[in-house]
Order: sequence, then C-alpha cells, then structure tokens
Amino acid sequence: MNYDSYEAIKAKRNGRILTLTMSRPGTLNAVDAVLHEELSRIFYDVNADHDVDVVILTGEGNAFCAGGDLQWLNDMHGDPSAFALTVWEGKRLVNGLLDLEKPIIARLPGHAIGLGCTIALYCDIIYAAEEAKLGDPHVAVGLVAGDGGAVIWPQLIGYARAKEYLMTGDTLSAAKAAEIGLINHAVPADQLDDAVNAMAERLAGGAINAIKWTKASVNAGLKQAANAVLDTAFNFEAMSQMTQDHKIATEAFLNKEKPKFTGK
Repeated sequence: MNYDSYEAIKAKRNGRILTLTMSRPGTLNAVDAVLHEELSRIFYDVNADHDVDVVILTGEGNAFCAGGDLQWLNDMHGDPSAFALTVWEGKRLVNGLLDLEKPIIARLPGHAIGLGCTIALYCDIIYAAEEAKLGDPHVAVGLVAGDGGAVIWPQLIGYARAKEYLMTGDTLSAAKAAEIGLINHAVPADQLDDAVNAMAERLAGGAINAIKWTKASVNAGLKQAANAVLDTAFNFEAMSQMTQDHKIATEAFLNKEKPKFTGK
C-alpha cells in the first residue's frame, strides 16, 4: 500500500508499525476539506495494507488536532450540498476507525479538540502528554456535537459526565481525562514517545490475529451504538450549521471576538 497520494497525512513505516501524522503546520492540524476527505478514507486503505499490524495516529508538532478549521466551517455555512458531503465523509471516518481491525494507538503531543478529540477517542489506546487539553466545544461555535462525540463520550465516561462536557464545551486536562476513563494514560511529554512505542511494539509482537479479532469483537457493540446515534447526531449538526448562531460564532472567533448568540 502506497500513501504518497495523501497531502495532509504523512505515513511512516517501522517494520509492521505504521505511524500516521496529521500535518497542517501553522493550524494545530485543524481539519479542513482536504484533511477531512483524507481521514474519511485512509483507515480503509490501512485495513487493506497487509504489511501493517499496528497503527499509531498522531499530529505534527505540539498538537494532535485543533478540530474543524474555522475558515472551512465559515465557508460552508448555509450550503446544504457542502455540508451533506461533510456528513457523508464524517460517517465514513467514524466507521473507518471502527472497522479497522488493526489496533490503533492515539499519540497526543498536545491539544485534541472537537473533531480532533473525537478521532482520538475512537482509537483503541490513547496516550496524551500531561499538558494536553481535550474537549468537544462544538456548542461554542453553535454546532451540535454530531461528528461522533455524542456516541463515544457517553460510552467512555457515562451519560451524566458526557452531557455536561458536551453541552458546555468545557475542556479537561489529560490527567483528568485519564482519571475519569476518557483516555488511557497521561504521561510527561518527554516520556510520551517511549510509552507509545513500547505499547506498539508489544502489540506488534503479540498474537496479532487474536489481538485484531478481540478488538473487532469489542467494537461490534460500539458499532451498534454508533449506528443508532450517528444519523440523528449528524442530522442535528447539519441543522445547526444553518443557524445564525453558527455564523455568528465562526465569524467572531475568526475576528478574535467573543460571540454574542441570538438563539436563532
């Protein structure tokens, strides 16, 4: 499998371990149209790559992923066809992660926000640098947390905590995230690579078919939950994308101002 066609994702092999790096320098790896489309198909390519047993997913520099690029979101406002494509890609992204039998480790060198946080939480084992922040502030830009956050947060930390974080958009530290079970491990930044690589090597050196099929068995239930929620969540997100509040929020953040919501 050759990954040279990908523009915003870098692929590097180390034996049977493949590291995928989201790479949008200067934007904290925020997701734009190009990266979103590539994320919607790369996990299917990885699943078909017979030279890979374990995947590490990370972000370039000091961030994992800052979520949706605000200029991209602002440009899509009021355009049903553009958002319909985004919804279709979003479902493929989530299902691509859930259908990937090979274990995938998320390496968070820094913040994972919005869609970036969702992507990390769908990985199998999540390591974060202690100073990293995690959160899903869709509501802060007038959007429903419909890209998978409404599925995965309740599964990991329960409905009460999930609703509080999703409805407020509050972030939490990596240490707190590990404490409540949102992620697996928060480690000092200078120990992150050693921890991630040790786990990747351990999995790659294990009974890989048993490991893959165990993951697939666990994900079978998660896929049922996702399929029950995603259509509703994405449809509500599409509706919220058409609101004035969403336009107000994206323009305010682009202008480095505080949004003044109208409820419309």
